[in-house]
Amino acid sequence: MKVFIVIRTSFEALHCWPGCPYPEVSYLKSQHRHVFYVEMKWLVVDVDREKEFILLKTEVNDWLKENWERKNLGSKSCEMLAVELMERFNADYVSVFEDNENGAEVLK
Repeated sequence: MKVFIVIRTSFEALHCWPGCPYPEVSYLKSQHRHVFYVEMKWLVVDVDREKEFILLKTEVNDWLKENWERKNLGSKSCEMLAVELMERFNADYVSVFEDNENGAEVLK
C-alpha cells in the first residue's frame, strides 16, 4: 500500500505560446489569462501526520503568491509549471490544469 498526502490550490496568471504551430489555436500566441489549478502529492510512510498538509499548502500558496499569482508567466506551459513545483517542493506528483479543464501531470 502507498499513502500520499494531497493539497489542492489555484492561482490566476497570464501566459502565452509564441511558437504555436497550429492555426486552429493560433490565439495561444497572444498573452491570455487562466486560473491554474494545482494538485500536489507527497508519499508518506507514517500514516499519523508524517507531514502536515495544512502547513505544506500554506508554504505552496505563499510561494505561488510571491512568484506566479497575477503575474505574466511568459511562455511557461502547464508541464513546465508542474516540473518547477515538483522540484521546488520535492513532491511525488504534481498536476497543473488550465481553468480546471486541460493540463499536465508529472510523476516522480
